Amino acid sequence: MSEVASKIEEIAQRVAQPEGLEVVEVEVKGGGNRRLVRISIDKPAGVTHGDCELVSQQVGTILDVEDVVPGGRYTLEVSSPGVERKLLKPRDYERFQGKKARITLREPRDGRRNWEGTLAGLDDGSIALETEPGTTMRFSLDQIQKANLKFEW
Repeated sequence: MSEVASKIEEIAQRVAQPEGLEVVEVEVKGGGNRRLVRISIDKPAGVTHGDCELVSQQVGTILDVEDVVPGGRYTLEVSSPGVERKLLKPRDYERFQGKKARITLREPRDGRRNWEGTLAGLDDGSIALETEPGTTMRFSLDQIQKANLKFEW
């Protein structure tokens, strides 16, 4: 399935980049008649309904014409990554420096897998997370199972 997701991401990039949009993530889930193709897009000023509609129409047309999705039956969903967006790429940790984040590690560190704090930078493949004033933890990117921004209500 990752080959299909890679092809869809390539198509989504071709559509999104000229519009000033970033493709954050492409997911392909399920199978048969219940296949879901989910594309998350973003841009500095925020994603509009029109942005989602444009990407959905153009990517959907290309997917159908090029017969990218096996079986040809799928549901296409295009949306913004949301306020608690996933941090997937090294540049995400740089872009959102100073923002609150929640990180889950693959293996426990100091008896914990879940950490929250303020992103304090990325240096040589390792992120810095200020867990409390004056205390900064460093985690290598390969230690991180998942990470996302944490919205303060």
